[in-house]
Amino acid sequence: MSKIFKISFGILMFFLISSFIIHKFYVGMFQLEFVPQKKELQITTRLFIDDLNEALKKKFHKKTFLAEENESKEDVVLLQKYFSEKFKIQINGQTKSYVFLSKEIENNVLICYFKIKDIQKINSLEIENSILTDLFPEQQNIIQFNDNGKKSSLLLTDETIKGMLK
Repeated sequence: MSKIFKISFGILMFFLISSFIIHKFYVGMFQLEFVPQKKELQITTRLFIDDLNEALKKKFHKKTFLAEENESKEDVVLLQKYFSEKFKIQINGQTKSYVFLSKEIENNVLICYFKIKDIQKINSLEIENSILTDLFPEQQNIIQFNDNGKKSSLLLTDETIKGMLK
């Protein structure tokens, strides 16, 4: 009986462990910081590179190579276009355009930097974020906002792609 128990326990543990290894989390981080001295909103995003490449392929019907040796300028242009369509910001009731500054790689995460200039004060801040939700319905986009030490956060999903931070 103890041999059957050990085998059953071993099989159960194998499936439990492999389910944790195979299962992937779909989470994106978006940090927004208002810098009054510069009159700008600084935006930092963190998303998994493979997920972004897959999303760009689905959206634009072209294989992209973000963060790879054969990354092209067109890949970065498509990334910027994807962001502008899927990530929208309204400040004080007005939709604002942001400027892509740069990107860097940290392990398997692509970190992108953007900014919105000429912001005097933020009275209201509305975010619409559907990045990766069309590809992964379980995608969760966490938005963190820092306005001169006052912090707030928001969780956006496939079911709720829009929310107010301030």
